[in-house]
Amino acid sequence: VQLQASGGGLVQAGGSLRLSCAASGRSFRNWSVGWFRQAPGKEREFVAAIHWGGGTTRYADSVKGRFTISSDNAKNTVYLQMNSLKPEDTAVYYCATGRPVLSAIDLPGLYRSWGQGTQVTVSS
Repeated sequence: VQLQASGGGLVQAGGSLRLSCAASGRSFRNWSVGWFRQAPGKEREFVAAIHWGGGTTRYADSVKGRFTISSDNAKNTVYLQMNSLKPEDTAVYYCATGRPVLSAIDLPGLYRSWGQGTQVTVSS
């Protein structure tokens, strides 16, 4: 599967962006999709994910209440709606697919396919 992440950009603090992750070559059906981010000099960290078994969602504590992950199976696309953005949300955002168990859905090593990343910059 090939993943294409898009939707990043420059936004002021408090603003919103919606990231998209489109898959080609295979359906997202029966695969979990996760969003991760990596800021300069930092490790890649978990942001949000939607689990393949029933669509359960999980969020990092730092984004709960501000970010929402959703899927459109007809378009084979997963979205990350990001509201109330903060400067500390600045990073390259990556989407990935895999089949981690729900309890380990935040572990990047359990994802098999990764998109190329999209830059999100939040100015103060």
